[in-house]
Amino acid sequence: MNTYPSAAPRAPSRIPGGLLTWPRRAEAWLDGHGRKAWITAMVLGFIFFWPVGLALMAYMFATNRWSKEMFGSTCRKSRRTEWGAHRVYASSGNSAFDAYKAETLRRLEEEQAAFEGFLNRLREAKDKQEFDAFMEDRARSPRPAAETAPPADA
Repeated sequence: MNTYPSAAPRAPSRIPGGLLTWPRRAEAWLDGHGRKAWITAMVLGFIFFWPVGLALMAYMFATNRWSKEMFGSTCRKSRRTEWGAHRVYASSGNSAFDAYKAETLRRLEEEQAAFEGFLNRLREAKDKQEFDAFMEDRARSPRPAAETAPPADA
């Protein structure tokens, strides 16, 4: 019977997967945060140490990140289309809440129209005041002799 172990026991490593897994984790993290994260990493790479930014840019082009993750269908969705104006008028399924929401939106639109009217009247009043002040200044200023003299033909 053999009393020697077939292989020496290996010491457990502190980092699972080894040293070379951090680039994969960084790539997964950047992919999870979208194109803004990739572009930010590239710009910061250029700022702090330009070869890092150049390497990130080359990597993005080599792996087609510009066409896939950068401008793919997942990045085209914006939060505006998700929660935009067309969602405001969508039914929630609760008729009482929908009636309250419709009434509140109508009231807010009326208040907005009234406020815009007030702002227009305020601008007109300010413009009229400035024009009246200009006309008073013009009336007070002495006119040149050519303007005050009667025409020679008369």
